[in-house]
Amino acid sequence: QVQTVESGGGLVQAGGSLRLSCAASGRTLGRSVVGWFRQAPGKERGFVAAIRWSDGNRSYADSVKGRFTISKDNAKNTVYLQMDNLKPEDTAVYYCAADLSIQALTRTPRSWGQGTQVTVSS
Repeated sequence: QVQTVESGGGLVQAGGSLRLSCAASGRTLGRSVVGWFRQAPGKERGFVAAIRWSDGNRSYADSVKGRFTISKDNAKNTVYLQMDNLKPEDTAVYYCAADLSIQALTRTPRSWGQGTQVTVSS
């Protein structure tokens, strides 16, 4: 099992950028998919982006394609979410999680950490 801890949120104006970090640890990290999710007030938590640790294969939600980039640093066991051209609708609490496949990551009920708040002002 992989444990994850998010950091890096903040307040930014529309059009600005932020980078989130997800520190990951666990014996199965090398076989895992690490992903970002977000939950805005009054809305359900939704998928944002994911990266497969073994080969760096990436997936994105349509709403963030071309604006967000997910990457990883193998030496630091950290996954990053670079968010550019931010919009007010990107305002949400962002969470990081890991599982053994993208299907498991997006479908398996899990306990979530505290997440990190991202607020984009107009």
